Amino acid sequence: MNVTLNAALADATQRIGVLDARTLLAHVLQRGAAYLIAHGDDALAADRHRVFDDLVGRRTAGEPVAYLTGHREFYGLDFRVTPAVLIPRPETELLVELVLERLPAGSRESVLDLGTGSGCVAVCVAKHRPRARVVAVDMSRAALALAQENAAAHGVNNVEFRLSNWFSRLDGESFAVIAANPPYIAVGDPHLTHGDLRHEPAEALTAEADGLACLCAIADAAPAHLALGGWLLFEHGHDQAAQCREFLSRAGFVEIFSRPDLAGIDRVTGGRLA
Repeated sequence: MNVTLNAALADATQRIGVLDARTLLAHVLQRGAAYLIAHGDDALAADRHRVFDDLVGRRTAGEPVAYLTGHREFYGLDFRVTPAVLIPRPETELLVELVLERLPAGSRESVLDLGTGSGCVAVCVAKHRPRARVVAVDMSRAALALAQENAAAHGVNNVEFRLSNWFSRLDGESFAVIAANPPYIAVGDPHLTHGDLRHEPAEALTAEADGLACLCAIADAAPAHLALGGWLLFEHGHDQAAQCREFLSRAGFVEIFSRPDLAGIDRVTGGRLA
């Protein structure tokens, strides 16, 4: 016997919470949240109920909702995501905002996005600065393919995607702004065994020892790829801002700053090449 949408939601809510339950049911039905409210007494077809129950079970086992639905909103745009890339997070929107602050409307400057993953930073910057030239690199072919798909979905044609380990295939090129959201979690950090992090690609999360290796390497190498007066901006962990400022100072940057995210945690540090 078919159950109603409300009954299916009530059962799922006890297992995974109301927000996740509504998100997954809306995904199964390919409808918005308002539909679930307006049609709560409608019957849920048996085949759709089976699909929904399977997703709820997978969520109960810890799989991220974004991987189950294949989508995550970021900076007002919908991005397709897979287990090949990190799930875009709200705190990374700060990185986009800081890049855009340094690119006036109509800018034709070049921007580099290191470790682009799903392409969320590169695509958002390119979407808001359509005359800018954006280069997005990643060492994962699967990530680059997904990023290209997301760029096409949003009609963005001013991003060039390249297979590169940080700056390895950018010899002789310079940029006005370099943005990066590199791995910055220490190997063995207990957070890696909890929540969505358990299912995300380890190579995109962890850096050697204390998690600072990639941040340090980017700060050291960036000056060779920045125009004079250009900016380097990178996201980092909650307790790494001071070290990141030190890396930038040592590499010759000035006007060094750290900016907090909406939770009040210093999340992005940057500096200008003197």
